[in-house]
Amino acid sequence: MKTFSLIFLLAFASQLISAQNLKPYILGIESSDNISVVKEKLEAELQKNALEIVGQYQPAADENRWIIVFSSSELKEAVIEIGGLTGFATTLRVGITNENGKTIVSYTNPAYWGNAYFRDDFEKVSSNYSAITTKLKSAMEASGSFIGTQFGSEKGVSSNDLHKYRYMFGMPRFDDTIELSNFGNYETALARIESTITKGVPNVNIIYKLDVPGKDLTLYGFALSGNDGEEKFLPTIDINNPKHTAFLPYEVLVKDGQVLMLHGRYRIALAFPDLTMGTFSKIMSTPGNIEELLKQIVK
Repeated sequence: MKTFSLIFLLAFASQLISAQNLKPYILGIESSDNISVVKEKLEAELQKNALEIVGQYQPAADENRWIIVFSSSELKEAVIEIGGLTGFATTLRVGITNENGKTIVSYTNPAYWGNAYFRDDFEKVSSNYSAITTKLKSAMEASGSFIGTQFGSEKGVSSNDLHKYRYMFGMPRFDDTIELSNFGNYETALARIESTITKGVPNVNIIYKLDVPGKDLTLYGFALSGNDGEEKFLPTIDINNPKHTAFLPYEVLVKDGQVLMLHGRYRIALAFPDLTMGTFSKIMSTPGNIEELLKQIVK
């Protein structure tokens, strides 16, 4: 009897811990309307709730997907307070996906991505993220029947583990960034990227550019196409429902004179924490492919 009770208590404790864990995405609403109608309604409600739309696009050339990228005063203020690599946190994303005859709206879980990017400094900006969560819920409720369940990982990841997250031993963490180039100063780095984008970069299209006020920080979002782009890797890893559409686009951060990207083996794993080694092995070349595509913007 004592053994049974102990097993029961351990199982209960495990469920409790799992319930407290964070998952990468939140299921916002389901709708019978098509993507175009839902998108138009969401755009209006996001803006009404002071969530600034900075870019949007159809990822992986998939007519069943749409992404809206947004920022807010709270996100910018959090990045301004901490600075540095938290510049990657300047935006969050909404994914709209046609799944099984329904239009599913999901979004990146603010607490999950905030803990991952701010790490041990998250508590300093947690009120900012609470405000964003409230605004997102309000926008969703005005757009349809709000669901609000987390998804993207069976058990989720604790906030403490997100602060030092890596897929497995030997894999990169948040601050193991890849330096695409270093131009010595912020203005020169921006000028090079702007010049290259204006000329056109094969299979790399800008979705947004967002400057952090008062800081030498600018975040870009890029759509990646071609044989090594989104059309290759997204269908391979995004195999469960609801879809992880809000995983994209891929970001590049200009910090002072550095041009940085999050390592693919970190950024992809963070968005798909339950990815099996078998599935990960199918995209072994993807982190390197993304790096090579993005290196073009600094040539």
